Amino acid sequence: MKIYFNVLSFFFLSISVILAQGTVPNDWYYGNPGEGYNGISMRKAYSEFLKDKKTKTVIVAVIDSGIDIEHEDLAANIWVNQGEIPNNGLDDDKNGYVDDVHGWNFIGGPDGKNVGHDTYEATRVYGALKYKFENANPAALNKQQKKEYDIYIKAKENVDKEVAKAKANISQLDMVEAKVMSSLDALSKALNGKSFIMANIDSIDVTGNQELTMAKNIAAQYLTASDVRSIEGIKEVIKGEINEDKNGAKTKLEYAFNPDFDPRKTIVKDNYADPTERYYGNNNVEGPDPLHGTHVGGIIGAVRNNDIGMDGIASNVKIMSVRAVPDGDERDKDVANAIRYAVDNGATIINMSFGKGFGTNKDLVDEAVKYAAKKDVLLVHAAGNSGQNNDVTTNYPNANYEKKSGFLCKKQRRAKNWVEVGALNYKTGEDAAAPFSNYGVKEVDLFAPGMKIYSTMPNNEYAPLQGTSMASPVVAGVAATIRSVFPALTAEQVKEVLLSSVTPITEEVRLPGSKTDKISFSKLSVTGGTVNLDKALIMASKMKGKKKIKEVKA
Repeated sequence: MKIYFNVLSFFFLSISVILAQGTVPNDWYYGNPGEGYNGISMRKAYSEFLKDKKTKTVIVAVIDSGIDIEHEDLAANIWVNQGEIPNNGLDDDKNGYVDDVHGWNFIGGPDGKNVGHDTYEATRVYGALKYKFENANPAALNKQQKKEYDIYIKAKENVDKEVAKAKANISQLDMVEAKVMSSLDALSKALNGKSFIMANIDSIDVTGNQELTMAKNIAAQYLTASDVRSIEGIKEVIKGEINEDKNGAKTKLEYAFNPDFDPRKTIVKDNYADPTERYYGNNNVEGPDPLHGTHVGGIIGAVRNNDIGMDGIASNVKIMSVRAVPDGDERDKDVANAIRYAVDNGATIINMSFGKGFGTNKDLVDEAVKYAAKKDVLLVHAAGNSGQNNDVTTNYPNANYEKKSGFLCKKQRRAKNWVEVGALNYKTGEDAAAPFSNYGVKEVDLFAPGMKIYSTMPNNEYAPLQGTSMASPVVAGVAATIRSVFPALTAEQVKEVLLSSVTPITEEVRLPGSKTDKISFSKLSVTGGTVNLDKALIMASKMKGKKKIKEVKA
């Protein structure tokens, strides 16, 4: 637990706040709406509607950072390619991917190496156009060049802003560290050899001394909420925590916003300029850091009722790991290939908990989405965590197909097999919307639980995370359950069920991204509501499926 402070403002995180947050149950969203939390009625669905129901196994592809496929609460539900003989170095099923037993890794290399860090898309755009427009005279550009120049300026401003933010963050953390260490040294001096216990600390007169006041507050929190029992121990822990945050900022400067950094050439070794290239990568579906994907996978399909960890939403499910998301922005070529791979290998639901502000090769993703639609596959996508209105500011990828039809003219259609998901808070009332969630009455379809979501982590661990990245797999898990019970429903029908069965929220809530503005929750998405498993299953039971299901003879 981090317990250090913004010493510039002397805002101290109180123990009461920490303890209050800790009271939120790990399974808060399993219950019904109105039972203290905005739940998805999962317990009710399993105890009533799903009781003794026959189900069909559904394959859900998780396009993400990778998954710990050996996790104790996931291993039994990891997809296995029955047509592939493990580790024989052959493409047994002739699908173009060697030894793809549990999925595929599109950001790995033929020698087994894997992309960890990568740049953001804005950085790539800035780097690609810098040589062309760095010294350009906007007045001398033609219409087509001006359009490209505007994109360059947008990317440059994004990169410059983020670089400045990272540098400022490092500078502030250096100042925090100096202030905290100095205050703890002052406390040590004031104790004058006495034991480091609250009684001795309370006896110190800190009147008018901000430095000692800070140190006393820090000491009190560590003595109350941790097992650290010395000033040197506290200093060591805080230095480690501050360095961790500094390293995050330094990583952004070194990789994410560095236009000269390109792991593609040295690791993946594909022909990146060829958008039609499909057969590259390796079969390492975990990658160097499978934290994000493992958490997402657990929400959808952690083994239910095994008295281990937590329960996934879908019971009869297999999770396919398709690695395409690095520590940085995913690349459109990889996303398009990941979608096609998942579709071709039997996935009927694809979860995509990623996004970015630029879509350099959106046409590639659009074609893959159309391919998925043709094969009756539902795509579930996280709306993003910028607290922005996606109706106004575009978040990529998205459901809108863009097709050029004449000079600078575009016609746009929407994918009918795409569900866009915003994040719901565990709190109700005016705080019902997660404060970071993107929204949009046109671009975001519905909301789902996305704060303090407890799920699987690498190495048989568990922890709560938050983000629309967590809300999306909640919906994917509900969709998988629907397709498992009602396999005759098409992807479009499942989407219709999801959107038509939401729990509506009509009260005013804080507008995500704003500390003061309020808005009716009904105006944050197409449906104005949150996903509900029980209601969705009941509605699906009244719908006639449009797919013909082949009977499998015993």
